[in-house]
Amino acid sequence: MENALVLSSEMTLVLGLLLLTMGLFVFERFRSDVVALIVLVLLGLTGLVAPEDLFGGFSGSAVISIMATMILGAGLERTGALNRLAGWLLRRSNGEEGRLLWMTSLSAGLISSLMQNPSVMALFMPVASRISSRTGIATSRMLYPIACAIVMGGALTMVGNSPLILLNDLLLSANDKLPSGAASMDAFKMFAPLPIGLILVFASILYFRYHGDARLHESDRGVTPGRTQSYFAQTYGIEGEVFELTVDTASPLVGTTIGELELLEDAPLILALRSNGESRLAPPGDARIWVGDIIGALGNAEVIGRFAKAHGLRVSVRLSEFGELFNPSRAGIAEAVIPANSRYIGKSAGEMRLRKRVGLSLLAINRDREVIRDNVRDLSLRAGDMLVFHSAWQNLAEIASQKDFVVVTDYPKGEQRPHKFKIAMAIFAVTMLLALSSRIPVPIALMTGVVGMLVTGVIRMDEAYAAINWKTVFLMACLIPLGWAMDASGTSAWIAGHTVDKIPAQTPIWLIELAVALLTVAFSLVISHVGATIMMVPIAINMALAVGAEPRVFALIVALSASNNFMTATNPVISMISGPGNYSQKDLLQIGLPLSMIYTCIIVLAVNLLL
Repeated sequence: MENALVLSSEMTLVLGLLLLTMGLFVFERFRSDVVALIVLVLLGLTGLVAPEDLFGGFSGSAVISIMATMILGAGLERTGALNRLAGWLLRRSNGEEGRLLWMTSLSAGLISSLMQNPSVMALFMPVASRISSRTGIATSRMLYPIACAIVMGGALTMVGNSPLILLNDLLLSANDKLPSGAASMDAFKMFAPLPIGLILVFASILYFRYHGDARLHESDRGVTPGRTQSYFAQTYGIEGEVFELTVDTASPLVGTTIGELELLEDAPLILALRSNGESRLAPPGDARIWVGDIIGALGNAEVIGRFAKAHGLRVSVRLSEFGELFNPSRAGIAEAVIPANSRYIGKSAGEMRLRKRVGLSLLAINRDREVIRDNVRDLSLRAGDMLVFHSAWQNLAEIASQKDFVVVTDYPKGEQRPHKFKIAMAIFAVTMLLALSSRIPVPIALMTGVVGMLVTGVIRMDEAYAAINWKTVFLMACLIPLGWAMDASGTSAWIAGHTVDKIPAQTPIWLIELAVALLTVAFSLVISHVGATIMMVPIAINMALAVGAEPRVFALIVALSASNNFMTATNPVISMISGPGNYSQKDLLQIGLPLSMIYTCIIVLAVNLLL
């Protein structure tokens, strides 16, 4: 068969922009949302998308839906729904380890059908931590199965992950460019992929039950947060007790700063300072030490004693000044992971002034299974880093609400509204019923739930704004016009036609679908799952038309395949657990690659059988 489309100058522009986009994503010179914004501006400057349509992605149904799911998830989190779930899982499992593991994974997978995957992972990390501390099951054996179930569970509904939220908009947009005589494509209903998602979730659970868990058990890192003190001592070498060190008149430390003190040999961890009658945790590095000041230091008694003697400090084991500050109900040590969308990637704790600005003392960093304790304040942070803080719980809750850190440790959180639990669940149930209705579009149904939670006080407006991951919103809204340009210019039809020309005439349709699925997975590893969906859906639709197949089937395979990544940190969910679970890249490949292949085979088979 010969491709009738001729490569036009407009198609050449779109192809060049596609290559530029992929190059920017691969070399990571700019953040992914900045790349998307660059692409949007170039589409406008080149005239590939009309000015009146250029920013249409921001008002699209997909963007509104994704914002609504983020807010609804934050509303449920405020009511303590996940804490209740942790208790329920422990009761139902009757202490049986295997039962607890699959029940937790199943719960996470089902919840991810109605919330964004990274949000569900952020909610389940403290749940896993709490269960691990109560049962002794290593966190590394829990986080990976939960993360995979969450990714699989995103396929249960059309709002479970970003590619599926995008799919209906891309289908409706493609209808305007279909060749004459081709039947228009209907949007997928809310629970259209439900059977496929259920198969995927149970496949994930069975995989870890009979293969993956054994691999995790073999490579068990012992990451089990049991008693807080013993856990941090074993994992990070942070051990000892808190002592009060009073600065004497003859102390050489008089006039020096906290930062200078910390650079001294054998210096303990400095957690608090009382100066001028004021006590505070996480004293800033530029705070000066004067006669009579009291320093709160953490360390081994013998080491603290030697340090105090060498620097003219009087040691007191009894916390007469800092007793209230170090009350476990008010402050303590916690772990937090840097997610892929954090604003703090590439910055150091010193640059961010964590102690002075937000009252957090950075004690250690776990990076690629290496614990770093020296000069941690000067180390640039990376996605997946596990940070160990000491702080007041209130300060930790404030910084966690900004989504730049995902706190793994279960700690007393402020602003919880457990009395709103029943109201929140009722609103959520009504929202899902409205979404099932064929008369009310899904974005309107989801926003109805958002309004309900705001009006009833389940969540406040400022909290709703904070719940939205604006990086995801910009990435999606800015790349949507690229898909429009591919369709309108005929680029996707040209690529599809030339691809089909190379395929032997007798090739089975399922084999072409398998190739499309694998190609989408490859692109998602490079340009994100959102970028891969926007680029591949128009091409897949045109390929289906060229070979006489059902275009909706091809499009759904693309949307499902875009999330098929269980073995690299380019998947936001996997990047969130790699530090807390202490997984090596070898672990992720050995366990995640077979699961990715199983995922691909299931969706190609299930989509053809069930649609």
